[in-house]
Amino acid sequence: MYPIWLHLRIFASPRRDFASLNMRIIAKETLERYGRKHALAWQPLRAWHDLVKQETWNTPEDIKRSFPSVSFVGGDRLVFNIKGNAYRLVARVRYKKPSTKQGVVDVIRVMTHAEYDKVDVTTLRYEG
Repeated sequence: MYPIWLHLRIFASPRRDFASLNMRIIAKETLERYGRKHALAWQPLRAWHDLVKQETWNTPEDIKRSFPSVSFVGGDRLVFNIKGNAYRLVARVRYKKPSTKQGVVDVIRVMTHAEYDKVDVTTLRYEG
């Protein structure tokens, strides 16, 4: 017999099956650090984080359904527009596969649109 909280979680969310886990986000502290420096970015970054961690992305089309304005910039790199394109969030996505428990989103960097225009996002590395 499963504990009551597990029953509630399973049956309260009909679009997910028992084996499905949501996306795992690596480097949440990058979002928090950027939000402390740029107060106007904090709430939109938090909203992005909360939405992504509830998703299960198996394909690029899944991401496009969640974020129609996302840009796929080569390989596994994506650029999300944050706060009406005032900020850019560069991430790497490893999709959920049948052999994995969940997909992973690695936050590489958050920057202003002006900063984004000056870099090659395909070569950016995580700045821990």
